[in-house]
Amino acid sequence: MRTATVQRDTRETRIGGTLKIEGRGRYDISTGIRFFDHMLELFARHGGFDLKLHADGDLDVDQHHTVEDVGIVLGQLFAKALGDRKGINRAGYFVMPMDETLAVVALDLGGRPALVYKDLVKVRLVGDLQTELVEDFFGGFVNHAGANLHARVLYGRSSHHKLEAIFKCFARAMKYACSKDARLKDQLPSTKGLL
Repeated sequence: MRTATVQRDTRETRIGGTLKIEGRGRYDISTGIRFFDHMLELFARHGGFDLKLHADGDLDVDQHHTVEDVGIVLGQLFAKALGDRKGINRAGYFVMPMDETLAVVALDLGGRPALVYKDLVKVRLVGDLQTELVEDFFGGFVNHAGANLHARVLYGRSSHHKLEAIFKCFARAMKYACSKDARLKDQLPSTKGLL
């Protein structure tokens, strides 16, 4: 089983997490931002990952440090759990309808961080989450997971549905990218011989 534990403490946040890639979609998540918890919970459930993540951040200042640092810790958890990445599919994508909304996420765990993000959300808050920070979450993730990720809402009305569709797509794309191909179990998924 590919598992990882990370504890990251700064002057702004204290975040601990554990991840099991071959999980059953179980979660125990608390960031102090309930809508953000909801997005991470559905990420765990739809990806089939077991994820425990507790964050204590300076929410009295702003949500930024907490949201971005959770992305950093999630990226570190996947990087650690994936190890040398031999035998993984490496890339994955998913298209998710969420009622009237349609989103797509494509990602590559090839070691080169990059992010292209377009969610079409025009409101400041969804629930209690500052929506502009979702891009910062994904930025933290890609930089520490060694991934490039393209996330886009094609159309939709509900801001809640737009964000939910992106997180569900992210989960299912990660599920496939992390999955192992038995035929290629001893091979690095690169012609370069290095990720």
